[in-house]
Order: sequence, then C-alpha cells, then structure tokens
Amino acid sequence: MAISEDTARLLTSEPLMAHLATCVDGRPHVAPVWYSFDAAEGVVEVLTAGRKLSNIRQNPRVALSIQKDHDGHAQWRVTLLGTAMVVEDDDAKRDATRRINSKYGAGEAAWPENTLVRIRVGSASMSEY
Repeated sequence: MAISEDTARLLTSEPLMAHLATCVDGRPHVAPVWYSFDAAEGVVEVLTAGRKLSNIRQNPRVALSIQKDHDGHAQWRVTLLGTAMVVEDDDAKRDATRRINSKYGAGEAAWPENTLVRIRVGSASMSEY
C-alpha cells in the first residue's frame, strides 16, 4: 500500500511513541513502542518482547497509532493497520536496533532481549487538527 507523502513525513518527522495494538483470544493488548518507518517499503519496524511478541506470533494482525501533541492538544494522528512478521535474522535485528535506538537517543546495547518485528502496512489514515 502506498502511504501519502504527508503521512510519511509525519511518521518520520521526530521520535514519537507509537502505540502497538495486538490481539490474542479476542482481547486487545496495547503498549507503547519505539519504531522506524520505511516509506519506500511501506514497512514499520519495532523491537519488542514479552506479551506483544507472543501475541504477534499467534495473530499477526496489528494496529499502530502515532500522535503528536502540543501542550495536551493533538496536532495530528496517524493510524496504521498491518500484518506483522517476526524476523529471526541477527544482522537485520542489529541494523534495526541501531536505526531505532539512535532515533530515540538510546545506545545500541539497550534492550538486547528484544526481537525485530516488521509490519507491512495495509492501510493508513491521517488526521491533522
């Protein structure tokens, strides 16, 4: 799916938190994550572990919500729906870790237990306020 240039610009504009929604046994689970977005590929990468990872292994359908606020007021919001894939490649994980952690000002060695997940975006919606 092609994501508009305006939406891609917002997703890559600054290090904002995304909220990743996973689902298992018909119940939602939402948690904040750092992310990287590749507009050319239409792919979001996250590094995660625990409940989110086990949920993705059982049901790869996910949603991401990213919102920019200023003084408690929403400036814009992007919602992405997609399919997640767990990536068991050490080189890919190392590259993603470097990319994501540097975006958020963390060292490359932060959270070494995390696993790389790539989310192929199927649909996107954007609202500016």
